[in-house]
Amino acid sequence: IGVGHGARCGHGDAGSLAAPEPSLAKCEWQKKLTPEQFHVTREKGTEPPFSGIHLNNKEPGMYHCVCCDGPLFSSEKKYWSGTGWPSFSEAHGTAGADESNTGILRRLDTSLGAARTEVVCKQCEAHLGHVFPDGPGPNGQRFCINSVALKFKPSKH
Repeated sequence: IGVGHGARCGHGDAGSLAAPEPSLAKCEWQKKLTPEQFHVTREKGTEPPFSGIHLNNKEPGMYHCVCCDGPLFSSEKKYWSGTGWPSFSEAHGTAGADESNTGILRRLDTSLGAARTEVVCKQCEAHLGHVFPDGPGPNGQRFCINSVALKFKPSKH
């Protein structure tokens, strides 16, 4: 049994929801998320291309993690890549090449037999998508992120 997958979803366990987000048990995530959100964020799934609700969103605002509400990507760094998923040139909080103040982590992903770079939420380890080296300048990155992993909050004017 991995960390956070213990049998803690019984009734009357008042302390279970006070634990940090990454340690929620599978059944707790299943209660909190839609089946598609759970599949993508907790089981490293992918939504079908050109199906996501945020793909064509052009409103100013911030994209947050659907699991823990941490801020991840600004609409100012969103662009049309033509790939079928919302794309961003950098994570919110990036300073040059420094991502230490962002809400993301990069992880090696070899699940399809080739090395890719997975993008996960730093707070809750939700799978968000992948980053590729074919994006716009200055860093040349394309953060290819699943819409169902994101919650959009429009800017207040």
